[in-house]
Amino acid sequence: MTQPPEPIDVLLVEDDPGDVLMTREAFEHHKIRNTLSVVSDGEQALQFLRREPPYEDAPRPGLILLDLNLPRRDGREVLAEIKASPELRSIPVVVLTTSEAEEDIARSYDLHANAYVTKPVDFDSFVEAVRQIDSFFVSVVKLPH
Repeated sequence: MTQPPEPIDVLLVEDDPGDVLMTREAFEHHKIRNTLSVVSDGEQALQFLRREPPYEDAPRPGLILLDLNLPRRDGREVLAEIKASPELRSIPVVVLTTSEAEEDIARSYDLHANAYVTKPVDFDSFVEAVRQIDSFFVSVVKLPH
């Protein structure tokens, strides 16, 4: 019998309260055992990842779900900084955004995003997308510890 995967810490970088709520509900609905931390802008995301105040005790995420359109520092800047950092670059980053623009997709991959997912607009599809991301990155892919 296969053991269920160990839970991981997921960092959601999202400024839309509705999308945060839907992501939390997706975790609860699918009984996803991972812990979900949420920050609402790019500056907070970098503080969280660097464990700067007020995030000194923040867990190191095993997966980052990153919106592109964020206040203070947009997701492209955050992605570039994560992937330029020797301490952070091994953390998988899934861009989870409303943009279907080809330039956003290409730029995200140029900046070494691990995946690009356009947010579905209806609740059930959104929940299913989050479940599939979780399933793939937690159950299928082997992540560094």
